[in-house]
Amino acid sequence: MPWNENNSGGPWGQSPGGGGGGPRRPSGPNLEEILNQGRDQFKGGIPGGRWGLVGLAGLLFAGWLYQSVYTVDAQEVGVELLFGQPKTEFSQPGLHFHFWPIETVEKVTITQNQTRIGSVRGARSNQNSEGLMLTGDQNIVDVGFSVLWRVGNPSEYLFNVADPVGVMRRASESAMREVVGRRPAQDVFRDDRAGIALEVEEITQAILDSYGAGININGVSIEDAAPPTEVADAFDEVQRAEQDEDRFQEEARQYSNTKLGQARGQAAQLREEAAAYKDQVVKEAEGEAARFISVYEEYAKAPEVTRKRLFLETMEDVLSTSEKVIIEQGSGGQGVVPYLPLNELGKRSNSSVGN
Repeated sequence: MPWNENNSGGPWGQSPGGGGGGPRRPSGPNLEEILNQGRDQFKGGIPGGRWGLVGLAGLLFAGWLYQSVYTVDAQEVGVELLFGQPKTEFSQPGLHFHFWPIETVEKVTITQNQTRIGSVRGARSNQNSEGLMLTGDQNIVDVGFSVLWRVGNPSEYLFNVADPVGVMRRASESAMREVVGRRPAQDVFRDDRAGIALEVEEITQAILDSYGAGININGVSIEDAAPPTEVADAFDEVQRAEQDEDRFQEEARQYSNTKLGQARGQAAQLREEAAAYKDQVVKEAEGEAARFISVYEEYAKAPEVTRKRLFLETMEDVLSTSEKVIIEQGSGGQGVVPYLPLNELGKRSNSSVGN
């Protein structure tokens, strides 16, 4: 008989109200009763007999099959694990089977993601100092940029780093601070944003590869860069002054180019006129020389005739404008009257010269 069926006292033969003795155990069903009740229930066998076993086995198989079949979506990749060790091959989108529970699967989304770091100009707050950086020329700029990334190696992404997205975020921010710290503020604002973004992308990818984070950086874009709010007005004033300086320099260059073009045009015109005058003088000289040579050739053939012709032509040119009358001596001079109409002869000679 069990010890707790003795109503006269406790397990040490003393009444519950007696003094001394050890502690009392609580009254209620003991282990022996529970075992007896279970044995009595299963004396008649399993309910349903053989078909009950078949149904139970079918339910277990259905549950196992449900756990063993899985689906990978179009934007995902599955990583199967055998006893917790990832396999080298990945499950592509579609329906797949694995032997659960010795094999399990982890799914990773491989679409391109965008992570923004810093803040844009309209969303800055005094508490958000994530984008405040010191430039190489000791200026403070507030940089807001985005990092485009995707999972390159799902196994590394899942198991090498506890927080791969956080690591990527901190690595890109550190890379941006490093690059901005070597550049002047003007490069960050407008002069070389593309070069800075490319350098940040390379440094961030090198850091992630050293950690084996399984992330590929597809691009870095500097969306906004501005001075802190406290000095924004003064900085804008400096920017306007620099823009005015650039505008004045551009206007001066345009004026210089205009004047230089006009001077070059005038110089070209003078060179053309000089070349034309040169050609004219040379041609005239060549013509005079040709005429002289032709006369000399004729003179060489008949010197006396040519000499007489030249004399007559020369005398004709000299005496054609003279008002003197020359009368040769000889028979032709006989019968000359003392009176000569000199005035009429002069008019006649003038009219002949005009013709």
